[in-house]
Amino acid sequence: MKSKHPIGILDSGIGGLSVLNEIRKTLPNEPIVYFGDSAWCPYGARDAEDIQRRVYAITDFLLSKNCKLIVIACNSATIAAVEALRSTYPVPFVGMEPGIKPAAAHTQTGTVGILATEASLAGEKFHRLVNDHGEGVTIITRPCPNFVKLVEDGDLNSPTARTIVEEEVLPLIEAGADVLVLGCSHYPFLKPLIQDIAGPQVTVMDTGQAVAQRVNHFIAGELEVSQPKCDVYTSGELSHLEKHFPLLCPHIKASLHHADI
Repeated sequence: MKSKHPIGILDSGIGGLSVLNEIRKTLPNEPIVYFGDSAWCPYGARDAEDIQRRVYAITDFLLSKNCKLIVIACNSATIAAVEALRSTYPVPFVGMEPGIKPAAAHTQTGTVGILATEASLAGEKFHRLVNDHGEGVTIITRPCPNFVKLVEDGDLNSPTARTIVEEEVLPLIEAGADVLVLGCSHYPFLKPLIQDIAGPQVTVMDTGQAVAQRVNHFIAGELEVSQPKCDVYTSGELSHLEKHFPLLCPHIKASLHHADI
């Protein structure tokens, strides 16, 4: 029996809209409910318990909207909460993780740079990924909390944005990295700027498309809707979402809402 239940997506703010874009491209006929926790953004500087409390509350909200699957479009939230969520709730969860395995396979110099948040880099899950897939490769990590603020402010290519991105990217290039991994769902919106600064010899990887393919694996062939609904909620100011959504998701028609959670 075909279900009309939507896909749920949660993030610390509007960065996870990069994942929404990929899911909509891969699954154009699926209804979607997105929740961005902009009132609590960024998650990267918060401790795991705080992140877990927020993610549980947002999961309850998404389940109240009858979501059949939930994408944690946030590396920090995935690291802090995905295992607990899977053991607590009956729906599938698809998380985010830095693409260390493909980056290690792709590098020619043997050096990979990871751009991520403090919470992602400090998590046990991240260290397991490095241990499992980083053998024989030099992995250099770089916490970039200011990248989240740039995206939340809709500042993707100003002179200020370039200066901030250069400060984080150029040391990795100087250290020999020929692959940069974007370890936060906010960062793909800065990918053109990061690529321009890093140069054409450097590969910049994000995992949004891989997440969309994993969602497709769970629900392939389940539903056909000619005009799928997309509802986007924020815990922050609705005016902020209304200002930045057309910039970040120019090809998606959505209803925008505020929700107190």
